[in-house]
Formats: sequence, C-alpha cells, structure tokens
Amino acid sequence: MGKLGLFRARHLVSRTSIGAEWETIQRYKNLTLLDAIKHTLSYADYNLPPQPRTSPWAKTISNRKSMARQRNMQRMAKTEGKGLQNWWVNHMLTTKTPFLERMTLFWHNHFPSTIDQTKQPSALFEQNVTQRRHALGNYGNLLFAMAKDPAMLIYLDGYKNVKENPNENFARELLELFTLGGTNYYRENDIKEAARAFTGWGIDDRTGKFRFYPERHDGGIKTFMGNRGNLTGDDVLMILMKHPRTAETIAEKMWNEFISSSKPNAAYTRRWAKHFRDSNYDIKALLVAVLSSDAFWDPKNMGALIKSPVELTIGTMRALPYRLRKNNLSHNLSIMGQSLFAHGSVKGWSGGNDWISTQSLMRRTGLLTNLTRGNLRKANDSKMMQHMPDCSDEELITWLLPVPPLNPLPTQPGRQRLVRALVLDPAYQVS
Repeated sequence: MGKLGLFRARHLVSRTSIGAEWETIQRYKNLTLLDAIKHTLSYADYNLPPQPRTSPWAKTISNRKSMARQRNMQRMAKTEGKGLQNWWVNHMLTTKTPFLERMTLFWHNHFPSTIDQTKQPSALFEQNVTQRRHALGNYGNLLFAMAKDPAMLIYLDGYKNVKENPNENFARELLELFTLGGTNYYRENDIKEAARAFTGWGIDDRTGKFRFYPERHDGGIKTFMGNRGNLTGDDVLMILMKHPRTAETIAEKMWNEFISSSKPNAAYTRRWAKHFRDSNYDIKALLVAVLSSDAFWDPKNMGALIKSPVELTIGTMRALPYRLRKNNLSHNLSIMGQSLFAHGSVKGWSGGNDWISTQSLMRRTGLLTNLTRGNLRKANDSKMMQHMPDCSDEELITWLLPVPPLNPLPTQPGRQRLVRALVLDPAYQVS
C-alpha cells in the first residue's frame, strides 16, 4: 500500500483533528493509510490542565434545598459554567492530541447535559473527564458510566425516579437516543418498564457520587423488550447492548461525523455495526472500519461536511497563526450555535447543514474576517507569515481547501493575501 500523499493526508487530518495542521499532514503524507489511522487512534494524552474553579457538591446541594438560595445557585452555575466552557475550549486549542478531544466532543453531543438544567458545573466537569476517559475505549463501559453519571442523573431526572412515582425521562432518552435510535424498535410499555428498573438510582448528598437506594427501588417483575424478571437498571443496559440497533445507531452517527451529512448508507453502517458488535463494542475497532472505508475516501464525500463552530474557530487557530483579540472563544462558539455544556435539547446539536443559516453564516464569515485582518500591503514579511509553511501556492491551496476555491484568487502578490482569500472562500467552510 502506497503513501498517502498531501491531498489524502490532508483529508484524514481535517476529519480526525481540530484543524488541518500542516505539521501533522506532513508527517502523515509519508505514511500508509493503515499506519496513519493507527497513529491517529493510538496517540492520546489524557493529562488535563488544572480544573476550573467550581463549588463543591455539598455547597450546591445546600443551595438546591433552599428556595431562598435558588437565585444564588443560578448565578454561581452561570459564572462557573463560563469558566468550565473556557477551560475546555482553551484545552482544545492547545492539546497535542486533538483527535481525543474531537471524540470527547462527539460523546459530549451523544450524552449531553447542560449548565442551565444541572446547575452543577463540578458534575459537568467530572462528566467531561469520564467521556474523555472512555472516548476511544469501550462503548458498553461508556454507556454504563453515563447511566450512573451524577450530571446525567440530574439532567434527565434520574435521581427523582422512585418506585412510588417512576420518572421515565432517562429511560425514554436511553432508548430513543443513546441506544436503539428510534421509536420503531420498542414500545411505550418498554419505557415504563425500564423506568421501573432504574428506580433507586440516585446521588449521595455527601459525596456527589452515584448511589443506589434499595428502599426506593421497585423490586417487582418487569417485562422489557421481551425479557421478563426482576430486572434492574444494569439488566436493561445489558439487554440494550445485545440489541443490533445499538451498534447501528452509533455507526450511523459515525457516518454523519466522519463521512457526510447525508442520510447514512445502510450498506456501510450495518457492516460497521456488525464489526462493532463482534469487537465487543470497541470504539477504536469501529473507527478503523470507518476511516479505512471506501466511503471515507470517496472523492464525492470530500468537502461534504460543514465545519462545526469548534472546527471552524479552534481549527483555524490551530492550523494558522491567527488569534482572536479577546480570549472569548466560548462566546464565539455560542453565537454560532455550539455552546459547550449548553445543548438546546437532549438530542444534542443536529450539526451538518443545520450549522448554516443566514444569521450563522454572517457570524462565521465575520469571525474569519476578524481573524485574518492585517496589513495586506506587507507581502510576505509580517510576523504572522513567518510562521507559515515554506510551500508552493498550489500546496497551500491543497492544504487549506478540500475542494477547489469558489472565488477568484487574488491577482496581487503576497502570501498573506492568498491565505486570507482562501480562509474567506466558501470552500473553507467545509471539510
């Protein structure tokens, strides 16, 4: 198998990193496809910068139990939530293993919890750490961890689920979004029975950790997806892991994350799902199947994904020597529709074509215009251009754009002018 070369290396890096960084592309272009994929999946650094300041669980619980302190709790959550958002975007900007952060972001969107509804930034930080720890590991382990995650228990009212008054919120989203991926594969009664199985799952007020309360659990006989017995929450999760649709749901999401925003091609996703199940839900095994597939390398799928606000903003700043004048990355992401820890619904960000609207396109273009502003009369001697790679204009275009530019290239000389034109070209909005 031959070397990737510049064009194919650029495609792999742009789809698996946060920004198409020149140094990584140069390293990958001399590797075979499988070696490049292997390196992408194996190179992960789980070390994190210091944790942002968040209030301890005991303090927030005391506020939660007092109506008089509710406003104080909301202010605290808002302030600490902004700190948490800035902490993650700054880590994404500086991490040496961007694929790990990209996959953490993928699972953050699959298992969302929000600042507004949890009012618990410390729990959201721990959830983020858990999602990163399992991001390239085993989906079964991740699913079990998220089902018992305190932020998730608050977000979907799992801690309110008791035998006297079963709460169906978590059970409903577990089936519809986290595993089976649609209402065609289960009945309303399956939701009710699953909710009964999860009764008693809660949070220890002293520690803020998961705790099972036997006295709150419904120990009666339940029937879920054709399985009958004294089922527990763990039993429900195991039943769902054995169902073929769970693997297919994740495979379909991988299609929209790495291949195209079009409807997933069932011929591929079913094959990937079988490989996923056969590997006992090894996420790396699924990713190898996706990234080495003909669909991933099909020219018609190159440039077929609209960059998310994270890819557009942080990716540009990682790939090019641009910086915003103010350190307010998370705010820029929010106004473009990707506010971290603040999804609009439990379904997460829709992504794909939904990233683009008349309003968001103006904001995206305005951001890139702001990033690339400078004195274009200084042809090649600016400090910014000193950090650009020494390559031809043709290589520069191949590096920055997945498809040919749509706008005419500048006729006046100057590398900085050319880079700005490429970044502001509509083709730069896709990957």
